[in-house]
Parts: sequence; C-alpha cells; structure tokens
Amino acid sequence: MSEADKQAIIDGGNLLYMWIGATHMLSGYDHLAFVFGIIFFLSNFRDIVKYVSAFTIGHSITLIYATFNGVQLNYFLIDAVIALSVCYIAFANIDGFRKYLNINPPNMMLMIVGLGLIHGFGLSTRLQELPLSEDSLLLNIISFNVGIEFGQITALAVMLLLIAAWRKRHSFKAFSLIANYSLIIAGGLLFLMQMHDFSHDGEKGNVAVAAELTQPIKSNQMNAKQDTITVTVPARGDVEYKLILTKGASLQYSWKTDGAELFFDFHGEPKGDETGYFESYSKSTESVLSGSLVAPFEGTHGWYWKNNTQSPVRVVLEIKGAYQLKQKPMPILPEEIPAPKVHDSL
Repeated sequence: MSEADKQAIIDGGNLLYMWIGATHMLSGYDHLAFVFGIIFFLSNFRDIVKYVSAFTIGHSITLIYATFNGVQLNYFLIDAVIALSVCYIAFANIDGFRKYLNINPPNMMLMIVGLGLIHGFGLSTRLQELPLSEDSLLLNIISFNVGIEFGQITALAVMLLLIAAWRKRHSFKAFSLIANYSLIIAGGLLFLMQMHDFSHDGEKGNVAVAAELTQPIKSNQMNAKQDTITVTVPARGDVEYKLILTKGASLQYSWKTDGAELFFDFHGEPKGDETGYFESYSKSTESVLSGSLVAPFEGTHGWYWKNNTQSPVRVVLEIKGAYQLKQKPMPILPEEIPAPKVHDSL
C-alpha cells in the first residue's frame, strides 16, 4: 500500500476502503479456499446463492461488530481457526464424518454461518490495522465490507466457471478427491504455521513495554540542545511524547522505528488551554520521518504514535533545538486507548 493510499485512508476515503476490501479478499487465500470448498459440489444456482449468502452473513456480522466496537482478537489464533475451517469444509466434502468417524455430519448451513463468523473476526483484524476515520467509522467499515463482497463475487465467478468446465470431464471425480485432500493438507499446514507464529510472537505482542531514554536528559533549560530518545509503543497501544516550546522556538527532528510503520499525529497544545484544543502539524503512517517546526505558540508539542500491530514497536527520536523535555513517557495500555484527540501530557 502506497503512502498516498494510507493518507487517503486517514482522510476517510470510502471508495479506497472498498478497493482495499476487494483486493484483500482476492489475495486472502484462506478465505478463498473456504469459499472454494463451499461451492465445490454445488451445481444448482439456488444452492450456491444460499450457502454463499450464509457465509457472507456470518462474516459480515462479526466484521462490522468487532471493528465498530474495537474487539481485538489475537491475529495468529484467529487465522489458525480459519485454517481449520478450510480443513473442515474439505473434510465434509469427502464425506469424512461418515467414512472415518461413522457419524452424521453437522448441519452444513449452520456450520457455514458459524465459520463465517470466525472469518469475520479475521477480516476485522486486518481492517483494524488501518488508520480508520473516527468521524465516519461505520461508513468506512461498511465500505470495506462491500469491497469484500465484490472481491468474493469476482473470485466465486472464476471458481464456478472452472469447476463447471471440469465437471463435464471423466477426471472430475479424481480431481475432486485430490482437490479436497489438498485443501485439508493446506489448511493443516497453515494452522501449524499460525500456531508457530503465535508461540513466538503472540504472547510478547500483548506486553506493554515501558518507554525508555537511550541517553540521559542533558538539560531542562530552554536553550539549544540535542537529545536522542527511545520510546517503545506497546502492541495494540499508543504513546505520546511531548516537548515544551516557547512561541517562535525552532525544532529539528527525525525519528524511525525498528521496521514497523506507525500511525502518528505531530501536534501542539497551547499553554494554559483547558478546552482540549490542539493543532495538528502533520499526520500519516510512516516508519521513518524527519522535519522541522517553528512553534506557532507557547505550549507542548510532540508526537502521538499508534501501534496497530501485534508486537511492540521501538521508535528512536532525535531532536535538536530550543525546547524543554517533559518527564519520561509511559505507554498507554491497549484497554486504555483514548481517542486520538485526547492527549495526555507525559
């Protein structure tokens, strides 16, 4: 995704949300594999619409609900369950419940709705990694979901054409067995991959790491100086770092992360203001940035960083100019995340 696209997302470009939703579905091999399993043996148009609609209803419910309410699930665990859903649908296609377990299979319609709910949580996890607009959040979510459906319909049309063409061949029976056993194997491998990633990264992604200084504060006097500060932004959390500047004071800055991109808002708040007013100088999603500022008023000026990833992100900030450092920053825990316009002084 280009920086221009990210900025458009921040500004609430709903057509772009639709585009991202469509491309995400078309590149989401786990979701596509599940849809492929659903329609594999369906030849009646009514049945196709019925079962695909059940999946759509299921994933739409949790996509909208989880994103709108900020419900966070572990990225790796939810993808692991989605991988098992691929195994399930393929196992049902080969009549595995009767052949290998000697039981009747569960109601397919109910299972597709239930598994669709799980897929919706996975889609929501992806959507919540984007810098959503607070002013039109629900519309952004709906636009993304509409894009998901466009992508699903496009992929579905291609799948149905290929399966319909192959169904007329004598080799279709053999192909169906190979295809569904392959889905079971692929889903199993994907499950193991996600659980491996969870065991290595999932737990540390929930640890809020305290911000630290790489160099001691050199001076608290309002004269020209230079500092290097390291701030660790916790997984699914955010942090602010503030400086005190007098009106007309100059500041040069540069910061970079340890690789991941963060949403940031570089802003200032006038001294003594109690209305909550702040002036935003720039905001985007970056992993490295540099620039300068001449303070338009006396007050606090600094950065708000939001981390939408599953792991802590370290930011190295270098500043030079006439400023006063405030106290050492502390991370905002994920469950305490305020709206971006609420800035706690640090």
